Amino acid sequence: MCSRRSGQYTMHHENSKKATERPAFDRSSSQDSLDELSMDDYWKELENIHETRKNSHEEEEVVVVKEPDEGELEEEWLKEAGLSNLFGESAEDPVESMVFLSTLTRTQKAAVQKRVETVTQTMRKKNKQHQVPDVRDIFRIQNDPKEKVSDGNEPPSVKTSINKNETEEEGKDPEFSLGICEKNLLEDVTVSETDINLEISFAEQAANIKDDSIDKLCGGKEDDTLLPNFRLPKDKTGTTKIGDLAPQDMKKVYSLALIELTALYDILGTEFKQQKALKIKTKDSGLFGVPLSVLLEQDQKKVPGTKIPLILQKLISQIEEARLDTEGLLRIPGVAARVKSLCQELEAKFYEGTFNWETVKQHDAASLLKLFIRELPQPLLTVEYLKAFQDVQYLPTRKQQLQALNLLVLLLPEANRDMLKVLLEFLQRIIDYRDKNKMTLNNIAMVMAPNLFTFHGFGSKSIEQNEFVMAAGTANVMRFMIKYQKLLWTIPKFIVNQVRKQNAESQRKERKDKAMKKLLKKMAYDREKHEKQDKNSNDADVPQGVIRVQAPHLSKVSMAIQLTEELKASDIVARFLSQKSGVVPTLQKEEVFLYEIGGNIGERCLDDDTYMKDLYQLNPNAEWVIKPKNI
Repeated sequence: MCSRRSGQYTMHHENSKKATERPAFDRSSSQDSLDELSMDDYWKELENIHETRKNSHEEEEVVVVKEPDEGELEEEWLKEAGLSNLFGESAEDPVESMVFLSTLTRTQKAAVQKRVETVTQTMRKKNKQHQVPDVRDIFRIQNDPKEKVSDGNEPPSVKTSINKNETEEEGKDPEFSLGICEKNLLEDVTVSETDINLEISFAEQAANIKDDSIDKLCGGKEDDTLLPNFRLPKDKTGTTKIGDLAPQDMKKVYSLALIELTALYDILGTEFKQQKALKIKTKDSGLFGVPLSVLLEQDQKKVPGTKIPLILQKLISQIEEARLDTEGLLRIPGVAARVKSLCQELEAKFYEGTFNWETVKQHDAASLLKLFIRELPQPLLTVEYLKAFQDVQYLPTRKQQLQALNLLVLLLPEANRDMLKVLLEFLQRIIDYRDKNKMTLNNIAMVMAPNLFTFHGFGSKSIEQNEFVMAAGTANVMRFMIKYQKLLWTIPKFIVNQVRKQNAESQRKERKDKAMKKLLKKMAYDREKHEKQDKNSNDADVPQGVIRVQAPHLSKVSMAIQLTEELKASDIVARFLSQKSGVVPTLQKEEVFLYEIGGNIGERCLDDDTYMKDLYQLNPNAEWVIKPKNI
């Protein structure tokens, strides 16, 4: 194509097998046992991709993935988790990390301890000339007798995937039996809704699981309806979506999600390793084969604040303008020569605004969109986590696969996550026309999986040897991401609560430190006393059970609101918007939101169904502000 990139990610350059040679079909080897007929779309798409690369006549450039040395992987993991001061030169004073560790669950602490022990042993082997902490000292906080596992059971060993006695008691349950599942159980799944518990750590749930569920991926032909209707239970304190929290709190979410995902994989006996790509030379301008960060930097000069590459937005728009009911949309490729020509023309004319979009046929635009995704110098799901996304297929249950995907989405860089969200929403809109375009969830997943996952790489020959298993597995991961995308962009409540606890602990420590300093300076003490008096006088203005809501962007800038059992965030916003004024421009309900600011959270945008009295009890020291998002 028009880029030198091949879309291949590997440890070394090697001639891959011919794409058109399919592996022998083996139903038992695929976790979802997708039959050969239903995989046709996958193999055809893979064939088209290899044909496109072959015709590009461009020099192939690969991303080299570095094999980590002993202990290096764990050391990098601890840095990513924000726990680098548990080892190395800063290990003498790990107080900051101790606050963080105090908020972790038992399974999360076990995951951290396991990595610290590995790094410690490696340091001792290498005779590092700095203090190596005693792991027992770091984790003595784990022995708090007041802390309980979610359902009261004793915490399991990290090395144990499930309690042995529980397995023996209900050993015949299909949740943990491979390849055995009665048809009537599948039918039960199709008509039922399954709640996803976001209040208890996923790893804790896995550690204490009972063999009483029936959501094991089972044999038989897969259909859209066979995926359970996972449902988010209503949370009175409000559901938190990605984008609702302030950056400082999202940084904590990232660390917690990494630790939680690792703990979950540890409990389930699945290896979790972050890959690490060495830096390579990439294009610093253009459209195809350009790093996502460079694209966005270019685009923001044209459209300030844009978070999605303009070329992707335009390609999606072009496809949708021609209607989404076209049969075979995304499956039928454009004409190869024409797509190549369009690609070259777009590179030259897109940013000049002289490209003639009227000449672009719908199937050509769809091919360009898939090409754009493949040609990113690093995969959309990132080199670090691509293998982890692929390995989701090996987790025992659908619920655990969904939980892992939820955490992986939280770990993606913001630019990658934003682009993935737009892509998944677009794919769902195509599926909405499945009766006419014949593109079901399965069909779309089969077509798109090769474009996101077929980077025959990281030097793994096992991927070639088990190509069918990988194909079926990644197609199923793709199905999950499309079907459950709204759930995947939700931040689990237990993680939000851990962020709140971290903030509260940090504030308590800061207050203690300030108090000590103020005791040494009488002037500072007097100032604190004066400020406290001012605060008390202000508090007296707000009666018990009443909150004061600020709305600096609206005509009514402040209002005292009486809390009731049924009062929701949407009610407060509606009350402010009902105040008419000719001075301030009128804002619509969908343009402004109620925010919880301060107290035990940095900043959080509330969903409409948040019950304010319940949230006030959770964070009584917060301020309440109505404002447009991202201001």
